[in-house]
Amino acid sequence: MAREFNLFFIVGVVNTGIYYGLYLGGLHALHLQYVIAHFAAVVISMAVSFLLNSYFTFGVKPTWKKFFLFPVTQLVNIGVTFIVLYVLVEWLRMNSSIAPLAAMVVTVPITFIVTGRVLKAA
Repeated sequence: MAREFNLFFIVGVVNTGIYYGLYLGGLHALHLQYVIAHFAAVVISMAVSFLLNSYFTFGVKPTWKKFFLFPVTQLVNIGVTFIVLYVLVEWLRMNSSIAPLAAMVVTVPITFIVTGRVLKAA
């Protein structure tokens, strides 16, 4: 599991770079509105993340079923991040600039577990 978690982290870093490169490319090279550039970058980077996590992280065969379930992992990530961020800032009075980084300590392992379950499901 430690190996998979490390690979999951590496894929996350790579995928963040892919998203940002696509976003900037859409914004500056294609002159898209930022919302459209963001949406396109998210969709493409999510598909890349699905493939990288399937083959590289978890060593499973990607299927269309798993592909359509994969965005659920991101919804879980968004929801948990929001809750943890709220608790850190509002209840624990953590600086709102630092809180998202601290929230990652909680959200990355949860997203890893949910992603593994989705991709390893039959």
